Amino acid sequence: MIRRLHFGRIDNLITGQTSLDNVVDSKFVTRHSRPLFGGLVGPALHTLLLTALILSAGKVCAQRAVLPTRWTKEALTAPVPLNEYPRPQLRRQQWLCLNGVWNYQGGPTIASAKQPTQALHFPATAERIRVPYCPESVLSGIQRKQEINMWYQRAFTLPQGWEGNRVLLHFEAVDYQSTVFVNGQKVGSHAGGYDPFSVDITAALKPGANSLVVAAYDANDGRTPSGKNGPRGDYTFTSGIWQSVWLEPVSEQHINSVRLLPDLAGKRLRVDVDATTATPVQVAIFANKKLVTRAQGQAGTAFYIPIPNPKAWSPDSPFLYDLTITLQSADGQSVDQVSSYVGMRDVSLGKVDGVVRPLLNGKFLMQLGLLDQGYWPDGILTAPTEAALKSDLAFTKKAGYNLIRKHMKTEPQRFYYWADKLGLLVWQDMPALWYPDEDTLVNRGAFRRELKTLIDTHYNSPSIIAWVPFNENWGAFDVRTITNWVKQYDPSRLVNGNSGFNNNPPYQTAYGDPKNGDFVDTHIYVGPNKASVPDSLRAASLGEFGGVGLFVRGHMWPVENNAYAYEPTPSALTDRYVFLLDQVEQLMRYRGLSVAIYTQTTDVEHEVNGLLTYDRAVEKMNADRVRQVNQAVINASRQLNPPAK
Repeated sequence: MIRRLHFGRIDNLITGQTSLDNVVDSKFVTRHSRPLFGGLVGPALHTLLLTALILSAGKVCAQRAVLPTRWTKEALTAPVPLNEYPRPQLRRQQWLCLNGVWNYQGGPTIASAKQPTQALHFPATAERIRVPYCPESVLSGIQRKQEINMWYQRAFTLPQGWEGNRVLLHFEAVDYQSTVFVNGQKVGSHAGGYDPFSVDITAALKPGANSLVVAAYDANDGRTPSGKNGPRGDYTFTSGIWQSVWLEPVSEQHINSVRLLPDLAGKRLRVDVDATTATPVQVAIFANKKLVTRAQGQAGTAFYIPIPNPKAWSPDSPFLYDLTITLQSADGQSVDQVSSYVGMRDVSLGKVDGVVRPLLNGKFLMQLGLLDQGYWPDGILTAPTEAALKSDLAFTKKAGYNLIRKHMKTEPQRFYYWADKLGLLVWQDMPALWYPDEDTLVNRGAFRRELKTLIDTHYNSPSIIAWVPFNENWGAFDVRTITNWVKQYDPSRLVNGNSGFNNNPPYQTAYGDPKNGDFVDTHIYVGPNKASVPDSLRAASLGEFGGVGLFVRGHMWPVENNAYAYEPTPSALTDRYVFLLDQVEQLMRYRGLSVAIYTQTTDVEHEVNGLLTYDRAVEKMNADRVRQVNQAVINASRQLNPPAK
């Protein structure tokens, strides 16, 4: 049975005349439910295009969501979209979200936004853009491609009570080069499309209203790490601001970052606090709001905190300890306090009955997951709402998987919070650099720098258990060296140096198997037969397989759609999936396979091989049967472990 989302009445969507109040909350119904929209059933919904009302050049202008999701309306009507606290691993009480409607000027003919020395003037007729959605998306209100030069402007006033503090301006992600001006004064710049950055804007502030201008330049030419968001990518390019923008007050002496490393076997937690001053730090650890332990260390020097009888984090029991970290002045006064959390878990390689396997908390657990690309028909790289962001993870968990491979992009930090909270393992890809052999000093340098930032940014998330520097030889260079570097820089996780090394694009020479790292990883479509086998030092991983498609009319992107193979009905697709997973179990039991990642969570633009349609409205397979076979394979892996002593 196909499961559908039932949208309420969408009538009178007349350009410039109606709000979106007629769109009610969605709920699941089957294809046998009563007809909708005067006889039009779900597959005909493509004829009803959701009208997005935005302000542009001082007037209401209409744009149409070609394939709306059930969160599109909320994203379009929220005064401050995506207003949840953006940094769950380092939380303070006071902050101000700057998401919402900004003034905008963009396009290849506008003033260059590449390292400008002064802010662009904004006339009263400037367009309006909804931040943090990229200008290519319908949610932004712009919906144009290849802007290249993007200029954003808005006013803000600091809340009362922030006086006497430093004020930090945070950008969770801007693609690619950004320059920031406050009240006409340049306050900072950044290069990197997938990592957060901050600017201290205190010196440029004035009483009352302040003007913020952001210049973003993105050539989208593949010469910077861009993943599929580049000239050799498959989908709509994106650029500019695409994650949250926010302000935060901090004291003169404050905490910059915290690095947490669990030592489950040693029953302790390593804490490393980076602060503006090397003064004492107090750390309190709580379990279910009850104090477990308290310890003191020094900012700038790593120290350990014993945790008696630690509760292990795992997909079956994703227990998180809460932390309060207090920075003190030299005389013992509290000057800054942040909250965080940690999952006590251990990731390693080991032999199980003579076979090299990945171990979680000392035991083999088959890693069975989905390739997750994180694209949306309304927001492209940006989920329309927090509920939407969480929904893909919740679906993956409900379907019986224990792993997500986040493919060729990173997500907002809240995505990893939900993976930590729900109990999903994550393999994190580094977005590919497409032209590593051009201007090698600059291009390769950017890749290395952004790879390090990726690891630093998400180091504390217990869900992330493996880094994937390269995929299918795309833009691959120095793979063996980079794999070794990642392993040395973060020995607490596994490394898959070149996932799918057996595949290679025709325009370059394959780098191939780097022969190091923790996995022998191949991609087999449809598979899973002929998957890699372990060697004496590395576990066997099937980094991608499956990709079997199903057409669902009314829920597909309006292009020619494709997949690696096809089935005609949900029942047939479910049968084939169960058969593939039965084969995966055989490979796990008798050929040493330890990881299998099915393609993919959702359809993406021209690809129709997702478990969900691109708009997340239809589950293509029988969810109960999918969960049953997934759990059967995972449970079978537990039986391979030696009996507990």
